[in-house]
Amino acid sequence: MVEGYCVKCKAKREMSNGKEVSMKGKGGVTRRAMKGSCPKCSTTMFRIMGKKK
Repeated sequence: MVEGYCVKCKAKREMSNGKEVSMKGKGGVTRRAMKGSCPKCSTTMFRIMGKKK
């Protein structure tokens, strides 16, 4: 599980249903991110990840 920040609860929580997605970055680069939902209030949570090693 990945920890993300819930804007609605204003707290860090473990994401439920987390999936890795790719998003556009500056200069046409793609960035990795995790997208999931808050287990308490079901708001969408997002976490930008680092480069793969």
